[in-house]
Formats: sequence, structure tokens, C-alpha cells
Amino acid sequence: MTPHLLLRGGTLLRPEPKTTQDADLLIRDGTIAAIGPDLDVGDDVPVYDASGLFISPGWMDMHVHLREPGYEHKETVATGSRAALAGGFTDVACMPNTDPPLHTRDVVEFVRERAADTPVGVHPIACVSKERAGDEIAEMADLEAGGAVAFSDDGAPVPTAGLMRRALEYSSMLDRPIINHMEEETLNPSGQMHEGEVSARLGLDGIPAASEDVMIARDIELAALTGGALHVAHISTARGVELVRRAKAHGVPVTAEVCTHHLTLTDAAVEASQFDTNTKMHPPLRSPADVAALKEGLADGTIDAICTDHAPHASYEKQVEFAHAPFGILGLETAWGLIGRELIEPGVLSVEEAVRALTVAPRRILRLDEPGLTEGTPARLTVFDASTEWTFTKDDIRSKSENTPFTDAEMVGRPRAVYSDGQFVECGGA
Repeated sequence: MTPHLLLRGGTLLRPEPKTTQDADLLIRDGTIAAIGPDLDVGDDVPVYDASGLFISPGWMDMHVHLREPGYEHKETVATGSRAALAGGFTDVACMPNTDPPLHTRDVVEFVRERAADTPVGVHPIACVSKERAGDEIAEMADLEAGGAVAFSDDGAPVPTAGLMRRALEYSSMLDRPIINHMEEETLNPSGQMHEGEVSARLGLDGIPAASEDVMIARDIELAALTGGALHVAHISTARGVELVRRAKAHGVPVTAEVCTHHLTLTDAAVEASQFDTNTKMHPPLRSPADVAALKEGLADGTIDAICTDHAPHASYEKQVEFAHAPFGILGLETAWGLIGRELIEPGVLSVEEAVRALTVAPRRILRLDEPGLTEGTPARLTVFDASTEWTFTKDDIRSKSENTPFTDAEMVGRPRAVYSDGQFVECGGA
């Protein structure tokens, strides 16, 4: 524990309203006690030199897979939290496709208990349907009482409009969003990658962009009908961005997130890597036009949050033929370096806008309290820079698994440290 700490000489970044302040920040008993220039503290307070670094409210990844219970060979709450800290995150929201799935209150509470010993806030997202089977709605009120912050059958869509309508009606009563995996699976029952020129050339079954767009359109109509809060998970298509943009313009209660890998790679990566299964994810890597539309959607506010869809798999599960490999890659450790490289350095987003997409936006979507950066508030902070150029290697992985296409990739910007729940943790490479 580090109940007292002085962060000396940093730049405090408040994403909303967008302001920066060069100042020292003093933490006492886990609370921000003072902010100002050249703070004088006693010898009992450790000092961290934050010169040249930003200090922001703690980052949150609202879409991760911690795999526990049931798939502990891939990841656990403890190892996933370790990866989150390495990536600069104080909070994560974990998806329910575990075994058993997070479809009953006791399983939700089990995940929360597992997270009690880590400084990372782990916020469970519970199932929309019992057993994630898509047939019967789960006991959503009981799940919310047990600590669920949202509802999703992620890994699979809510298959029928009737079930989705009921889920959205309940969500409006509970004030919790429904997060849908946007895919009409009958359009791509055996798809392995994005349907297009590359998939045709490689001879792989494709997943058409339309499979995502059709489901987004359906759910927007249902959100308009019910007034329930709809959140579009891991949006990946240009048409999907336009559908969300139009829905927002008409006052439909819809929000959206985008993954860092969908902002970085295209379907060409499958070919360039010679079928590296670490380029296989769900939704798949799309076309250059889709990537451009995603960045435009972030810039104009159509897309609210940036996430990772951190999806660990054991090495032996990925070391198979492309068609037989599971979907998913790691994301927590590479998130900020990719954001810096793909968004901040090219001028798509400012540092403040990027941080907002990792702090304010996810917490508002999930109805969580936003960490303050003022005296008297609990200290929940991320210390980082936005310009360091570095190379991500396997030594930077803190997850239990290693499935990432970004090994030896160049990054821009690096998380340096996290303060959360009375603990100060320096990130890898700090």
C-alpha cells in the first residue's frame, strides 16, 4: 500500500472540461489532499518525479475478457488485472462469456470477490439471456443488485428482435445499457475474416460488413421503440458508424465503442502475415475505408469510447490452421501506444480527447462515478506520456496469454504509473 504520495511536477489533464494544469499533486490516505506548485511535504511522503508527464483520471477499458471462471488457462481476474495495470488502466468491465457465464447473481459476485485483492476496479457485465443461449431473458434486476453494470451476451449476439426488445425495456427500468455483439450470424455461418477482395484471394470464408450493419440497424430501431439504452460493441464498419451517427441525430439513446486494433490494422494483415492467427478477431479486421470511417466517427463524436476487447487465448489454441483458431487478441498492454500512434500523432484526436474516450465516456455509458482530479476526491489516477516512441515486445506482456499481432510493433506514448485504491503501481517501461 502507498497511502501517501507526492507526484512532483506533472501536468494535470482534466478531459472534461478540457483543461491542463502544471502542478504537484499530494495524496494522503488515498485521497487527493493538495494540488499546487512546489508543494512542501514531510519526509514520510514518497515522491514520484512526474516531470514531463500527464496525470489524468484513471483510465477504463469497458470491454475485456478475463476468462474466469472456467477458462483460467487463458486468463484470470488476477492476471487480467495485472495486464490492465501495465496498460495504465485503473478499471475494466469484463464480459460474461465464461463457464459458467455471468448469468446468475452468484457468478457475478464471484468475479467481484476475485477482484477484491487487486487495485483494478473490475466491473462485471452480466448476460442478457440465461446461459447466454439467446432463448430466455436473464434475471436482470437480480444481476444488477449483485453488481452487474450492464448486460450483454458478448461473443454472440442477442439473436431475436423479441428478446432484444424485452432486454431494452428492462434496461430502461434499471438504467443499465444493453451491449450487443452486432452480428447477424446467418449471413456468415462459417466466416473467418472480412468478406472482400483479400478473403476471396486467400480462399477464406468471409464475414460481410452487412452482418454487422443489419444488426445495428435492428437494434437502433428497437432502442427508438423502447427508450432503452443501447451500446454498440466493437463497431468496425463504415455503414455502422453512419447508422449510429444518424440515430444520435434523431435522439435515439445509442452509444458506441471502437477497439484499438480496428483503428490500426486492415484485412490485408491476414495476407501480409501469411495467415497469422493473431490477426483473427471478431468482428474481423475490415477494409481501409472502414478504418478511415472509424477514425472520422471518433473525431466527430459519433463513437464515444475506445476499448480493447482484450481476448486472451492460450498459445496452443492459436497455433493451429487459421480456420480452426479462436477469434481474439490481447489489447490492454498495447492500447495507449496504438492510440498515440494512430490517433494522437496524426492529429485525429487531441490528447485530451483521447483520454476522455478512456475515462469519461466509458463510465458515463456504464453509469459509474467518474474519478475526480480535485482536492478531497479519492485518488484514482493514470500517469503517462503521449510522445515516447518505443517497441512493444513479449517482455511487455503481463497477460497470462501472448496472442497479439503487435509484437515488435512501434508504439507512440506510454503509460508510466497508476494510483488506485491506495496502491501505486509503476507500469512496464516506466
